[in-house]
Amino acid sequence: MVNAAAPRSLIKTFAEGSSRAASGFVVNTGSRLHLRSVWLVAQFHRRMEIFITIWLVSFMATAALRVRFSLTPIYSAADFVELFMPYALIALAPVLAYRLTIAAFPIGNALARPSLHFSPFGRWRRLDVLCARQHKLFGPTGFMASLMLGLLLNVVLRSYEFMLAVPAMNGHAPAWGTTIFRIMAFDVIAMNTLYAICFVMALRSIPLFPKMLGLAWLLDITSQLMIANAVAHSPQLPGEVALALGQLLQGNVTKVLISAGVWLPYLLLSDRVNVTYRMRVSVQD
Repeated sequence: MVNAAAPRSLIKTFAEGSSRAASGFVVNTGSRLHLRSVWLVAQFHRRMEIFITIWLVSFMATAALRVRFSLTPIYSAADFVELFMPYALIALAPVLAYRLTIAAFPIGNALARPSLHFSPFGRWRRLDVLCARQHKLFGPTGFMASLMLGLLLNVVLRSYEFMLAVPAMNGHAPAWGTTIFRIMAFDVIAMNTLYAICFVMALRSIPLFPKMLGLAWLLDITSQLMIANAVAHSPQLPGEVALALGQLLQGNVTKVLISAGVWLPYLLLSDRVNVTYRMRVSVQD
């Protein structure tokens, strides 16, 4: 006679085993990802000077080639400087911003939470500075490490995108050409500076970081719209150039909107962000 309870017992045992295995997999995966984020943040603390050296050497070398094959002739040292200086400033701006911000916010500098904040979602309990720093979620690890890596990559990719998309032109070019080259270079310099400052503020757990990043996003979008308006009024701007530039500016705006759409919910709702940068925890904790 077949025992009907046996199959049910086997199914139950299998289900419980599968559930424990799945839970263990999730926990182990989460633990590995967290350890990788801790390792990445440690590299940011220890090896930034190496990263900076690699950045300066590689970008300057590429810029020299770009200038060598510029669309406008180089008749004098002034012509060369006019072409090369924007690239040099693009390379140096984030480095100077990084070093000045690092000096302004040394490690262990415990700053109080700003009285004004723009994250009304959820129910929170305020922490003092010492309790916040002792909390298990304090620090720029986890997904914050990915956000910081994204800020650095944004500086690199945006700089090289400018180099590839905007021809190097000096005063021998038409007015619209020099206008595009200079205004786009200034935009990259300014945004590289802002994103480098945001990176350091995130790394050093500065409470103003979420607001600073939001301001950088807003200024980035505003800058693209202002550039489009300025270039549109350049005299004798060829139609194909206007089209290509419009696509570049639209792409920049789209990337900023995607970044904000992905990271803004995390910055508003993450327990780690709220502990680290707003010094508060959910009332459920």
